[in-house]
Amino acid sequence: MLTTRDATGSDGEACAAIYAPYVTGTAISFELEPPAPEVMSARIAAAAAHAWLVLEDTGEVIGYAYGHPFAERAAYRWTCETSIYLARDRRRAGGGRLLYRTLLDRLAARGYRRAMAGMTLPNEASAGLHRALGFEPVGVYRKVGWKHGAWHDVAWVQKTIVPDEAPLVELPA
Repeated sequence: MLTTRDATGSDGEACAAIYAPYVTGTAISFELEPPAPEVMSARIAAAAAHAWLVLEDTGEVIGYAYGHPFAERAAYRWTCETSIYLARDRRRAGGGRLLYRTLLDRLAARGYRRAMAGMTLPNEASAGLHRALGFEPVGVYRKVGWKHGAWHDVAWVQKTIVPDEAPLVELPA
């Protein structure tokens, strides 16, 4: 049974294990070395102001998604950037939608208005998930990342998660 919950520092090892193949075997992540579990635990703690969730299947962590600041300037404080990673053998089974919907709901409840996501191209699994959840394309940065001996484009998508006419929740600048 698939469930989501808030991540804790003790999820660092599982999240690091899920993320490592994306770092070493793909250009999906532009990191060059997989972060150690303690580094991932620190990232989980740092995301507390936004959200970091894990997806579990009968108690086993099989994915995670998180929100973090989109940009540093105060005017961007109602916009966040999101990311999602699933264990490679757990993709395209519905868990990603459950996890990402839960994340977007959490971010909306905290007062964020827009969710942005960047994805290295090509990445049809991520593009399909974002389309299915109502994200709209906003642009492509061409040849901005060099990894595995090639330049890679990054497509950006966004989704309004709280309507503009809703009362604005003041967030820290």
